[in-house]
This record gives sequence, C-alpha cells and structure tokens, in this order.
Amino acid sequence: MTEALTSHPDLPVHDAPAAGAPSAATDVEAAVHAIADRSRVASRRMARANRAWKDRGLRAVGAALLEHKDRILAANAKDVASGRANGTSAALLDRLTLTDARVQALAAALENLANLPDPVGNVVRGQTLPNGLRLRQVNVPMGVVAAIYEARPNVTVDIAGLALKSGNAVILRGGSAAAATNAALVSLLREALDSVGLPADAVQSVDEFGRDGANVLMRARGRVDVLIPRGGRELIQTVVTNSSVPVIETGEGNVHIFLDASADEEMAVEILLNAKTQRPSVCNTVETLLVHSGSTVLPAVAAALRAAGVTLHTDERIRAALPGGVDSVPATDADWATEYMDLDLAVAMVDSLDEAVQHIRTWSTGHTEAILTNDLANAERFIAEVDSAAVIVNASTRFTDGGELGLGAEVGISTQKLHARGPMGLTELTTTKWIVQGEGQIRA
Repeated sequence: MTEALTSHPDLPVHDAPAAGAPSAATDVEAAVHAIADRSRVASRRMARANRAWKDRGLRAVGAALLEHKDRILAANAKDVASGRANGTSAALLDRLTLTDARVQALAAALENLANLPDPVGNVVRGQTLPNGLRLRQVNVPMGVVAAIYEARPNVTVDIAGLALKSGNAVILRGGSAAAATNAALVSLLREALDSVGLPADAVQSVDEFGRDGANVLMRARGRVDVLIPRGGRELIQTVVTNSSVPVIETGEGNVHIFLDASADEEMAVEILLNAKTQRPSVCNTVETLLVHSGSTVLPAVAAALRAAGVTLHTDERIRAALPGGVDSVPATDADWATEYMDLDLAVAMVDSLDEAVQHIRTWSTGHTEAILTNDLANAERFIAEVDSAAVIVNASTRFTDGGELGLGAEVGISTQKLHARGPMGLTELTTTKWIVQGEGQIRA
C-alpha cells in the first residue's frame, strides 16, 4: 500500500505483525467481532419492530439531541479545535463543525424520517400462479449495516436514523477527527433507544479501536451484511479494495454544469452561485462549468462568481472571453479531475452539446451533472446521454441530497449501478425476500 494511504490516520491498512508481537490485534478482532455479534442480535429485534415502535425511537433520539445540545456542541468544539491545530483544511473543518442550527436540523431530519412510510414489508410485486401458489416479493432489512466515514458527525445521526427506521442495526466507524463528537452522539443514541424499549446495541461504534477496528470491520464477512464507506476518494477506494464484506460504493463528486447557448442569464447566475457557494465542502457542489461558445452569459456568471470569492481555473478560450477585471488562473488537466470542495471552479469552453457530454464522460465521477438550457431537445439529449447517478435540468446540483429529494436523509450517494444508485434513503437500506404461500402444492 502506498505511503499516502498508510499515513492517513483513519484509513484501514493491512500491515503484517512483527515476529513475536503481542496479541493486541487478536484482542481488537475479538472485541469487534463481539460488537458485530451483539449487532446481529439487535438486528433481529429491530426486524420485528413495527413502525410505531421505530418512530418512537427516532423521536426519542431527536429529543435527546435537542435536550443535550450543549453537551454535543462542547464535544464538537474540542474536535474542531484539534482539527484546526492539526492543519485540517477549511472544507473538512466545515464538515466537522456542528452548530446550534445544524443540531436542530439533525433533529428535524429524524422527525421527517418518523413521518415517512416504513419500507419494511412493502410489496414490490406479487401474483398468484396457475397452480394456486401465492407469491410476494417484499422489502426486508439488510440486517447489520456498517459505515466507515470521516470528519462528518452529522453522518452518525443520519445513518443511525435511516438504519433504525429500516429495521437494521448499525456499526459506526466515524474517524479520529470527530472522535469526541461521535462518542457523545452514539451515547445519546443508545440511551434514547433504550428509553423506548429498543435495543441499545442497534447503534454501536468501533471508534475506540481506531484503524485496527476498521480493518477488522472490513473483514467481518458473515457478521456484517453490508459496508458503506463515505468520505474522500482515498478512504472510499481503500475500503472498496480491501473489504471482504459487500460494499456499496459512494463516490466523490466531480460535478459538472453545462451552460448551453440558450440558457437565461439571470437563471444561470443564480444557479451557479447556489451550486458553488452555498456550501462548497459537500459532494453535490459544482466543480466544473462547461460554457457553450455561443453563450452570451459568461461575463455575468464569471463576474458574480468572482464577487462571491470563487477562484476560476480557466482554459485559454474562457480567459480570452472574460471581461476586464475578472481574473482567473490557468487550468490544467488536474483541474478537470479535481473535487475542490472549496471556492474553486474549473471552467472550459465547448462548441457543442456533444463536446460537453464527451468532457463529462472523460472526467466525471458519475455523481451529478446539470444542464442549463431553454432548448428542450438539448435537455432531452443531455438526460439520455449523460450516465451519472443524478442528471438535473435547470436547477442547482445541490438538490442531489436525500433530504432535498424527500428521502428524509441519506446514508450516502451511491455512484455504482448494483443495488442502489444516487441518494440512498430508507428503501436502499432494505433488500427483498420472496414469500411463497401454498396449500400443499408440489412441483411436477
């Protein structure tokens, strides 16, 4: 494994033990396996819980977050101070930081989840065969869901809430950067579940075991049903490469917006500002703007972005078209591949929809792409030809979000094509079971 991977404090690695080394690794393995086994027991209880019971649990968690908000924010302040002292980037510090408003938003998201239909038991399809057998394919919980993520304490609550509503147990590895915050949150989650008679072990953490715990979690096939990594490319690819537990891959967001020649100036300015500056550190923020050479709105868009503090990384044609006073830096191929997670935007000029689509196919991570246009035919072609988890017409890319799309919250945004794609909500944390009911039929 490369030095870049082994130097990351939260990434799992597979170092061979030295000869005669103590059995610390064995102890960690036993401890994580014990956690997974308790999760399995808890998952069976969760699978039997009805909607009313699970919703009481969600509301109890939300109430606990609000009641103990000062405790959560105090723990978070320690993590943020430590991150700042360690030189953590502004983008990661933003993801790490909880505020009064963000804690209230977490509680509100739990209330939204409680108000959503229970996916468990939903009939996907069914029929009665000519021989009288009655068939149903129904949604059922995954069982034990594990998540490895970094510097995002809101994910602790989001994933736990989604797992509980969908009848699963969850094991969390939240990373060293948010250790104090996650410890406070997990403690409150467990207390709240216990208060309504749901198993506290439906939410557990392996944070205390650090990198070794993450390694064991990835290899706990048979104890853990599915593993979801959420974070930067380095973390995600390490988990995908090394895990023996089935992984649902969530992807980085090298997100594009294509500004078609027919796009309205006022709409383009408003959408670009929102997509780039509302919260630059998240994965649905636009990172590359492709401008049709026939568009007349580039000056207004570029001026607005620069006024908002965005650094433009531009190709030669864009630089030549920028009005006086709007500065930029030259773009390289690295810029087209970069998820900045900051107030930076790569900008290129293209001569056609085909050229825009080809650029996206070359550089996209398959997360979200958008077109701004008043040409219906171009919009339909863009939808048909761009192969990403979300394709948007005339709206901000910031809408690729579980809460915004009515899912209540999200575990992550899947960029793969098996099982789930796009924002993963309640239904995506279930699988299906075939139920066959007969009256003595036998196969001929």
